[in-house]
Amino acid sequence: MKNVKFIEVKSEIGAGTRGASMGVDAIKIAALDYGSNMFKQIESIEIQTENQLLFEPTKNTYAKRIGGILNIYERVANAVSQTLKRNCFPIVLAGDHSTAAGTIAGIKMAYSKQRLGVIWIDAHADIHSPYTTPTGNMHGMPIAVALAEDNIASKMNKPDKDTIDLWNRLKKVGGISPKITYKDLVYIGVRDVEPEETYLLKKHKVKTFTTAEVKRNGVEKIARDALAHLANCNLIYVSFDVDSMDSSISKGTGTPVRNGITEKEAGSLCVRLIQNEKVCCFEICEVNPTLDKENLMAENTFEILQKVVSQLTY
Repeated sequence: MKNVKFIEVKSEIGAGTRGASMGVDAIKIAALDYGSNMFKQIESIEIQTENQLLFEPTKNTYAKRIGGILNIYERVANAVSQTLKRNCFPIVLAGDHSTAAGTIAGIKMAYSKQRLGVIWIDAHADIHSPYTTPTGNMHGMPIAVALAEDNIASKMNKPDKDTIDLWNRLKKVGGISPKITYKDLVYIGVRDVEPEETYLLKKHKVKTFTTAEVKRNGVEKIARDALAHLANCNLIYVSFDVDSMDSSISKGTGTPVRNGITEKEAGSLCVRLIQNEKVCCFEICEVNPTLDKENLMAENTFEILQKVVSQLTY
């Protein structure tokens, strides 16, 4: 039984579509509709955002609002680190996925000497840098930040000096860079990847489980194999982007992709993974109720969250 604590990060400045900052509250509304008092039972802290930047012109073309992202990373990292140091289990409820690198930084701040594995359940690899990004949206960069990966070999952009300086500061949040290695990274459900990302995944032979493999082999085997791949890690962080689910389910997210896992597979996978004693932090992100009908995405996400919390607290 773990002492769970919610860390709410209602930020969406890393996304290209507006509305993800409302995702946490949409999940809370779903909890109320289900008659759940989970958000009353579990202590929650809310991270100050920089969402006011959405109303200002973007200065950094290849890393939009990176200055604000840096501020949020530092706040998230401190909150995660302090939560872990108090022997609590942080569940991060985030808007867009960009802030996940701040979560990773916080884990490393708390356990600087421990080897950290990352299980990234997502339709996207999120391993772009300002040198390779096709959009400049920073929710496509958190894994690159954690790996301190510029991918100069695939360079197609010329970021300005200010962007490069802020990018380098971003990689060093928490005082450790890189924070993870390629061999300690596992992807599940990734299926929408640009050539620049494919180059890195193939070069470093990154462990990836496709949606087809999940359906063919079952959640139990995928979870077991993912954890086995990270057997040499001391700690594991699980990050769940709701767009890992099929676009027929995940309409209420900014970047839905076909051929994803089902909500049942997602819930079973998350529960199976967090049963492992090495898992020290869990994150859910990218619920966008402005793109949804009748709050279905948030309801599906709440059901998954409820299963995870039940597993940790009973």
